[in-house]
Amino acid sequence: MENSFKDRFTTAAPVVPQGDAFFPLPAPETSTVFAFLLVPGFTLLAFSAAVEALRIANQLSQQPLYQWRVLSVDGEPVYSSSGIPIGVEGAIDKLPRDTGLFVCSGNPAAEAMTPAVVGAVQRHHRFGGMVGGICTGAVALARAGLLGDKAFTLHWENLPAFRTHFPDLLPKETKYEIDGRLMTCGGGSAAIDMMLDLIGRDHGEAFAAMVSEMCLRKVAVGREEEQRSSTSVLIRTRHPGLLSMVELMKSHLEDPLTMEELALTSGYSRRHIERLFMSVFGKTPGEFYRGLRLDHGRMLLSSTDLELIDVATACGYGSVGHFSRCFKARFGVAPTAYNRALGRARRTTRRG
Repeated sequence: MENSFKDRFTTAAPVVPQGDAFFPLPAPETSTVFAFLLVPGFTLLAFSAAVEALRIANQLSQQPLYQWRVLSVDGEPVYSSSGIPIGVEGAIDKLPRDTGLFVCSGNPAAEAMTPAVVGAVQRHHRFGGMVGGICTGAVALARAGLLGDKAFTLHWENLPAFRTHFPDLLPKETKYEIDGRLMTCGGGSAAIDMMLDLIGRDHGEAFAAMVSEMCLRKVAVGREEEQRSSTSVLIRTRHPGLLSMVELMKSHLEDPLTMEELALTSGYSRRHIERLFMSVFGKTPGEFYRGLRLDHGRMLLSSTDLELIDVATACGYGSVGHFSRCFKARFGVAPTAYNRALGRARRTTRRG
């Protein structure tokens, strides 16, 4: 039994597993084929979510609706961000025009901008193929010069770094985007959302809803666009004044507002603002604001090659020394040491 199960996956035939649930559909003339190009550090959750949606579609219909190939640049297994290696079918090569090519990336996003990956994306798109990015895969499309005025997205964590590399491109903060032959998603469960959209377009909304049910997801009416929860959910308060002040702080990380400016804009007295922040966060407004700026700095250090002075400036600090002291106080490590540790981790990932 074990060998026969394995043998089902050693051929090029579409995978159509057995299952108890069934949704009848007409037999397709041909299978829709997707190729997933894995790059080092790709997110396993996003990759598996995309593939599993296709697998469930085949299982539910008992038809070979979809087929998928898993590839790497050199044909060797690829280590995911969780350190788990995934075997591949082979190296990326010229794909049939009707194959959809997805670049599966993660951190560091730069792994998706290597010449081999970008060249594969350019070549496939030039010959009329669909190309897409999962998680941070959109950076490959950006480097390939395909985004332009297209609607696209990537994971919110990597937006600051993306804007540094591609200041003329405007990513959306939606879960996924489908714009002609370009498809992108922010990773994680957003990969399921994107594939469900495709499945719905191919085989109807009722069938896509059943696939969603099989994923143990509630079938929502309409599209939940935003990647991130609202500020009110994250900080567990619906106080309109406090929410507006937090949003104001977020929009002024590089040019921090003074307490007087915050009070003037919000319409509250300084004393009232201090009481409000202490009652909800247990922190003064200054402490909370400083945390937002330092968290932003940590994200920039993690995902960009900016010099320390540029990171400090982007967080509203006038000197590297002041930024370094505050950074160490919050994270327990100096930014220079943090950068060195990141460099070692990235080198280890590449060796893996």
